[in-house]
Amino acid sequence: MTMTIITAIPMLMIANDRGQSLSPEAEESAALFRLMTWLSPSFPVGSFSYSSGIEWAVEAGDVIDRKTLQDWLTAMLLNGAGFCDGLLLCHAWRAVDAGDGAKLGEIAELAAAFTPSRERHLETTSQGRAFVEIARSAWTCDALDLLASHVSTPIAYPIAVGVLAAGHRISLPLTLHAFLHATTSNWISAGVRLIPLGQTDSQHALAALEGVIAATAEKSFNGSLDDLGSATFRADLAGMRHETQYTRLFRS
Repeated sequence: MTMTIITAIPMLMIANDRGQSLSPEAEESAALFRLMTWLSPSFPVGSFSYSSGIEWAVEAGDVIDRKTLQDWLTAMLLNGAGFCDGLLLCHAWRAVDAGDGAKLGEIAELAAAFTPSRERHLETTSQGRAFVEIARSAWTCDALDLLASHVSTPIAYPIAVGVLAAGHRISLPLTLHAFLHATTSNWISAGVRLIPLGQTDSQHALAALEGVIAATAEKSFNGSLDDLGSATFRADLAGMRHETQYTRLFRS
């Protein structure tokens, strides 16, 4: 028997210059515009300078071509940083949606504590801090005040994205898929520069990972905080060993 799950999607409540509410189609376009802006490679959080350990994986010979890059990223998405970040984003979004600042604080502390290496911690908290600072300047909302009043630890990147999206009433499924797509694209971009790969190969890799991204999103959306954890030991070691590489293009 096939079960169909219908998700209710809260949309942005935006008014035009006459004070009239926009149509649902216009609200959906506004939500997409904001997500595309926040998760664009040009949004200045410095994501281009991090490889999440892929630089070491290339030097060690684990990743040598498009096929091995796809295999590496499949593991990272389904059983590593992709799933963990997606799960944390979901729970941060839900805490904001419920107005539960205490729960948001617990999730943010968990996200900062569960990073497997010093470089990975630097990566996620540096991007999280930059994301929040830019959001306060250009896209401020009450959810950012909730975050500031209940979180004293460094803010991980997926927490920051989840909080801002919930604060702007952008649906969780849309936010989650966009976040995982942007994360995967950044990883592939690192592989393009490191292996190196051609631009066509990079698009083949992204197309091949479409189903993996969707599966990771479903797993993250349905997961509890008790499910938080990874099994990508080689990727975690890559993040640790990257710090001692003789030459580096990336910060992680």
